[in-house]
Amino acid sequence: MPEVVRISVRSLVEYAYRRGDIETGFRSPVALAEGSRIHRQVQGGYGENDRKEVFLSSEIPYGDLLFVLEGRCDGLRKDGDRIVVEEIKSTVLDPKTIDERQYPVHWAQAMCYAYLYSKEIGIPKIRIRLTYVHVERGETVAFEREEEFAELERAVMASIEAYAPYARMSLRNARLRDESIARLAFPFAAYRPGQRKLAGAVYKSLEEGVGLFAQAPTGIGKTVSVLFPAVKAIGQGHIRRLFYLTAKTTNRTAAEDTLALLRDGGLHLPAVTLTAKEKICFREEVRCSKEFCEFADGYYDRINGALLDMLANETLMTRLVIERYARKHRVCPFEFSLDAAYAADAVICDYNYVFDPRVSLKRLSGEQKKQTALLADEAHNLVDRAREMFSAELRKSDFLAIQREYKGVNPGVFQAAKAINGHFIALRKEGEDRHRVWKEAPETLLQLAEAFAGQAELVLQRAESAPQPLLDAYYAVQAFVRIGSLYDERFATYAEFSKNDVRLKLFCLDPSHLLRQTAQGFRSRVYFSATLTPAAYFKDMLGAEPEDYGLAVPSPFAKEQWEVSVVPLSTRYADRERSVQPLVRLLRELLEERPGKYLFFFPSYEYMNAVYEGFVAEGTQAIALLQHPTMAEEEKARFLSAYAEEQSGPLAGFAVLGGVFSEGIDLAGDRLNGVVVVGVGLPQVGPERETLKRYFDETGRNGFDYAYVYPGMNKVQQAGGRLIRSETDKGVLVLVDDRYRQARYRRLLPDEWKTE
Repeated sequence: MPEVVRISVRSLVEYAYRRGDIETGFRSPVALAEGSRIHRQVQGGYGENDRKEVFLSSEIPYGDLLFVLEGRCDGLRKDGDRIVVEEIKSTVLDPKTIDERQYPVHWAQAMCYAYLYSKEIGIPKIRIRLTYVHVERGETVAFEREEEFAELERAVMASIEAYAPYARMSLRNARLRDESIARLAFPFAAYRPGQRKLAGAVYKSLEEGVGLFAQAPTGIGKTVSVLFPAVKAIGQGHIRRLFYLTAKTTNRTAAEDTLALLRDGGLHLPAVTLTAKEKICFREEVRCSKEFCEFADGYYDRINGALLDMLANETLMTRLVIERYARKHRVCPFEFSLDAAYAADAVICDYNYVFDPRVSLKRLSGEQKKQTALLADEAHNLVDRAREMFSAELRKSDFLAIQREYKGVNPGVFQAAKAINGHFIALRKEGEDRHRVWKEAPETLLQLAEAFAGQAELVLQRAESAPQPLLDAYYAVQAFVRIGSLYDERFATYAEFSKNDVRLKLFCLDPSHLLRQTAQGFRSRVYFSATLTPAAYFKDMLGAEPEDYGLAVPSPFAKEQWEVSVVPLSTRYADRERSVQPLVRLLRELLEERPGKYLFFFPSYEYMNAVYEGFVAEGTQAIALLQHPTMAEEEKARFLSAYAEEQSGPLAGFAVLGGVFSEGIDLAGDRLNGVVVVGVGLPQVGPERETLKRYFDETGRNGFDYAYVYPGMNKVQQAGGRLIRSETDKGVLVLVDDRYRQARYRRLLPDEWKTE
């Protein structure tokens, strides 16, 4: 029996006809958004005997494979006694400048539909029309040709021949995947306390297609407890793929390590890690053009071979693996990783590849999403990250610079930039306050931004290389307009005024609705973290559905492993200066009385630096390490390497709450003996936080808790969670602030931290 390959016309021809370079220059996103409108516009002129959106399908044997080729033809039009197959394409180019042979992939798509229809009704020849429509002006150009059925069949078989090696590789990987999952055992001799309960809840949510909000303590082995049942769910056909979403590189590494462990246990599951373009790019400067980068030059001529090679020989495609194959085949590593992600069964990536409307994986179809599970690690981070993803801002200075640059050069861009700059000037003159907040969308500015985008497009389309300031401003206004289309009662408009600039932000106050909307397209989503407390807050902010499950796994560690004390010293902003010397004494005495390796966490860099300077100035036998805001990856690695078990002598690491060292790092055993958390982690009071507080108060929730207490205490829980990582660990935890004696804060502490 031949193996069945079900494939759409578009997927087939896009694979078979991929040619050329990565287009660095400008590509307008308008054409993608306007495509369906253009189709309706052309189809609106069809006669009563014409047909639109016609589903066509056929089985095509090819050696040991049986291709089921299918798709929706844009139009079947009657022209006298003849039928014309029409393919409609929207474009931002002037249709008069398009050459008939410019896009062979478009002709290939039209010929596939012509073949399917001709085969269905049995006609020897048919006419094909390729119609291009300008997205704004509606101008059209159409090309027609008549093709014999034999020629159509030859063209389709050529595409199938090109795709067949990839199809065979995919089928082989699917067989190996399913066979290996059926044999796969849990990678440890026994489950830790709570692990089986978490794994069972994950599997049940994926099986039923509902969400799960799971709090599981640090050290339980959350990553394997989530990934193992998700892999088993793939084997049972409940899902087809998974996205493991993270906020930090350390969590991505944990997922890779777990998949490597499962691979060593026999799993064959293609998994790809996505790394940010600026980190994985081979060039010092990220400029994706064939003139500047040999990895962009001819990328599409080589990408199919590169994918076949890597997917046939690797299962765990980490950054290093992707870079190795990218150099071997001379392809851009970032674009290569994206192309590989669409073929993989597991993708490890940042939250934004799923949730950010500016970044998300656009080629993932609705049908594919319905078979995909989202596994969001450290999900407490997603609340603030989602606010960022669903917010957008513009600055006056950017448009003043463009206004000056294009004066006398391009009247359209000049006037559009001048209008935005003028709008900002008028806003600044309306009041004396440094900040303004209002609930309504800035409709005038949104209209000016759209007008600017239109003028900028005209320049960017004609430019051989896009001018960077104009390109940056164009993408900024596109994001602004896109977020403006989402604006509702869950948003506020926030303006910040300075002497030389104005910043205006569409500020997403409550991202839950948009997170829920995005997640609804997927089969299931699992939000998990060691710190989803209070559960009601996180369910609210992450967009829980009524049918979603909730789970809280108790800590596997004994209360006796923690030696917890509260020092009732005020660390409120007004008291910080006079608290520096008492803190210096406290930290020095701790190291003298209980020598070991410590992490000291502070609510701000300024406060941390003041205590650090006092600590070092008095002289100390301890090695003192200091986090700073712009640490490179190598510096972070050196900081953590000081905590190696073989390192002896006292060690004091000064770090900030909510920073890279306060979550996602694992210092088990004798690598960490104590943690001091200074303050209760509340975000700094400011206009944006106060806007959040007012919004939640007005919507019937406790604004102070939602804007300050819950986010702050979450940082405290994460920082303290660095201390006990295994059943044999013991350590000292000092909580410095008098507010830890108040019920509002005390109730948010883990049970094992609560002292009499």
